[in-house]
Amino acid sequence: MAVTQADDFQQTRTRLYSLDALRGFDMLMIMGADELFHSIAHATNSPFWNTISDQFEHPLWNGFHVYDLIFPLFLFMAGVSTPFSVGRELEKGTSREKLMLRVIKRTLILILLGLFVNNGLKIMPIADIRFPSVLGRIGIAYMFANFIYLYSKEWAQIAWFWFFIIGYYLLLKFTSAPGFPHGDLTPQGNFASYVDRTILPGKLYVPFPGTHINMHDPEGLFSTIPAISTGLLGIWAGLVLKRSKLTQQAKALRLVIVGIIFLVLAQLWNLDFPINKNLWSSSFVLHVGGISLLLMAFFYYICDVLGYQKWAFFFKVIGMNSILIYISGRIINWQFANLHLFGWLGQLAGEPYGAVLLAITLLLVKWLFLYFLYKKKTFLRV
Repeated sequence: MAVTQADDFQQTRTRLYSLDALRGFDMLMIMGADELFHSIAHATNSPFWNTISDQFEHPLWNGFHVYDLIFPLFLFMAGVSTPFSVGRELEKGTSREKLMLRVIKRTLILILLGLFVNNGLKIMPIADIRFPSVLGRIGIAYMFANFIYLYSKEWAQIAWFWFFIIGYYLLLKFTSAPGFPHGDLTPQGNFASYVDRTILPGKLYVPFPGTHINMHDPEGLFSTIPAISTGLLGIWAGLVLKRSKLTQQAKALRLVIVGIIFLVLAQLWNLDFPINKNLWSSSFVLHVGGISLLLMAFFYYICDVLGYQKWAFFFKVIGMNSILIYISGRIINWQFANLHLFGWLGQLAGEPYGAVLLAITLLLVKWLFLYFLYKKKTFLRV
């Protein structure tokens, strides 16, 4: 992990503008846009805004809301960047072994950052530590996807993509936790959660109702298997965008076509294997993969093909320091800063719209912090 400054800033100009912008768009949803929609819904009690607000909450189990896209889209984009980062180093002559060690190092850093986000820096019994994390899953899935990228051809990478999600489907359909029928996909009965609570130390995110006994973790170890396919799909998209033999329009079109096909396949698979972020089900991989491909195509076509980039600068500032803003809540009291800077504005507005204004200013405070770092050419790199 490093903070890069002026020298590396020159390299950012060779990056896909669309990739940084899309990453910022993704992070905006958990940087404060979710709270903004919740506050608007609370202030207006409008059916429209209540529906929007509901989309920024995770479903209890099966189903899909917009909020479920944030995590897999970020992992997808980590894959997209691989041909432009790891691939560029390969072209320069860097050995695969050296690149593999870099990938492992990045994974270990992400796992440690995930532990920090979950638990903070404090001494506690192992039984109270939550080991699975968003950053940990990104690191592990990114690592295996990159290993496959480094040591296999593109056709084999596509084969691995299907192997992981089909194999995961078969495992969950023909196994279960002890005492449950085969194919049980409930939090208590599914095989993935059973494996996690059997082998993982510490606590899981979801306990059995009314107890402190582990039941399920949405970032568990076993359900990381299909998440590797999410990373591989991003790598495939990155290879398409990097391909010199295709026109820019053809690249965007290819992403759109595959994205639509994936969305259709996801709905068909959903009939037998429900779309479920908690389990990172195979239908979920195809569903969020299809949406990710369409978003990548849209941002790429607008920003990098047509050259309209000014509108996306707001997102790019966020995307250039996405890991930093994600972990910042553990070290910066954003609410404290917002209330001391703009609490008066909320008081003037009164209830219920004061909360809406403070949600807007909270986003503004965070963005201005990232803009300051952007102007200083300072970026947190993992």
